[in-house]
Amino acid sequence: MTVVFIILGLIAVTAGLLGTIYPAIPGLGLMFGGAWLLAHAGDYQIFGSTTLIFLAIVAVIGTAMDYVAGMLGAKYTGADKLAVWGAFIGGIAGAFFSLPGLLFGPMIGAAVGEFITRKDMWQAGKVSFGTLIGFIIGTVAKIGCALTIVLTLLTMWIISWFA
Repeated sequence: MTVVFIILGLIAVTAGLLGTIYPAIPGLGLMFGGAWLLAHAGDYQIFGSTTLIFLAIVAVIGTAMDYVAGMLGAKYTGADKLAVWGAFIGGIAGAFFSLPGLLFGPMIGAAVGEFITRKDMWQAGKVSFGTLIGFIIGTVAKIGCALTIVLTLLTMWIISWFA
């Protein structure tokens, strides 16, 4: 049964790593689930509770950044409250339309919200661009969190050889 847990854990970590790029897969959650399976397979000797707590915090922060970064990008450009909510709702709705939806959903939502509030096309475009920059920063943060999880798992595994 241990071998099955190890194989499933490695599959989950790999699928989660791909999920940080492809939006339909919950990447960081899968990576944490895979880490937990690997820890369970080794009776929590290699990956203990401290490591799992750290990985859970990294996964939660990365997931939150993925959804909040677009909103923060819109807010930074002086967006109205309706535009910020438009970016958030557009990001969630865009998740169902693969990569183009994730790119354009928050932008369209923020632009529509800003245009409804201020009736200024230039400001709506500015807010839309800020949302895109926020999305890019959120994606970079999510990829950084995924790499943190992988490197933590590899480091703990290598350390276990010498302990």
